[in-house]
Amino acid sequence: MNKNKEERLKELTPIQLEVTQNGATERPFTGEYVNMDDTGIYVDIVSGEPLFTSNEKFDSGCGGPSFAKPIEKSVIVEKEDNSYGMIRTEVRSHVADSHLGHVFPDGPAEMGGLRYCINSAALRFVPLENMEEEGYGEYAAMIR
Repeated sequence: MNKNKEERLKELTPIQLEVTQNGATERPFTGEYVNMDDTGIYVDIVSGEPLFTSNEKFDSGCGGPSFAKPIEKSVIVEKEDNSYGMIRTEVRSHVADSHLGHVFPDGPAEMGGLRYCINSAALRFVPLENMEEEGYGEYAAMIR
């Protein structure tokens, strides 16, 4: 992306802006990627940073897309979140510092035991067939 962060933020929808910049959460089961099972990668809606692959996506029933792990641990920043009277671990993107969602220790054991419950509004999906053209070709080998 050749645009700076401020220019990219102006292109976001109100819900994308509220989620990524103000830590909001989409209403459960309303995000566009909740039921998606297409093959590809999910990138940060603000920076385009690759975050998750479709290989790691699973249906957790939490109302948002759930992933077992990020593409690389370094693309995610975890922070303690004490809002709403709970202690949770917030997940943010490394490059744009976008609020993505939360991670919980109740994911499928066979996938590593974590559940990254992510807001669809924080993501953009890049289908496998478009990954090379959009500059994500190096991640294609990670996709089944």
